[in-house]
Amino acid sequence: MPVIHSDQHDLSAMTADSSDIVIRPATPSDAGTIGRLGALLVQTHHDFDARRFIAPTAGTPQGYGRFLSSQLAEPNVLVLVAERAGEILGYTYAGVEGTDYMSLRGPAGVLYDIVVDPTHRRQGVGRKLLDTTIDALTARGAQQVVLSTADKNLPAQHLFAEAGFRRTMIEMTRDLPSATRHSLD
Repeated sequence: MPVIHSDQHDLSAMTADSSDIVIRPATPSDAGTIGRLGALLVQTHHDFDARRFIAPTAGTPQGYGRFLSSQLAEPNVLVLVAERAGEILGYTYAGVEGTDYMSLRGPAGVLYDIVVDPTHRRQGVGRKLLDTTIDALTARGAQQVVLSTADKNLPAQHLFAEAGFRRTMIEMTRDLPSATRHSLD
């Protein structure tokens, strides 16, 4: 991921206000916590629609943490965490992509994940993560930011609409008789 180095951007200065929540680039030492939050994302989506979304397993937190850690050195990716008093409250995973003919869009910032620990929701953490991520993608040249959200995830859709996102696509799924269900380790 393109961890934003201090010589590129001061992410602390990009936070929405002067509260005690700090948004910073993730580090390898964050892998356990962001892996746990990533597993929560997997479980939440699976709960929304078990036929569409993969099921978490006992290995999902470690696997997700390893995956996000592997993204830290990617030049077009960023993983940010929201932290208060040394406690990680949530994270975002995003990147800058070129033209995508499959999605019928030009170059864009793409928000892949945004997760806030349930005990810290409705405190502005998600909005600070979202705003800082958009600022970082803009600084990297993104002219628009796209994301996908689960159809049943109304709180997330509300957050995104309040931040200026509009609906542009609807995913539809059809299960086939021979389909094998997968899980994420």
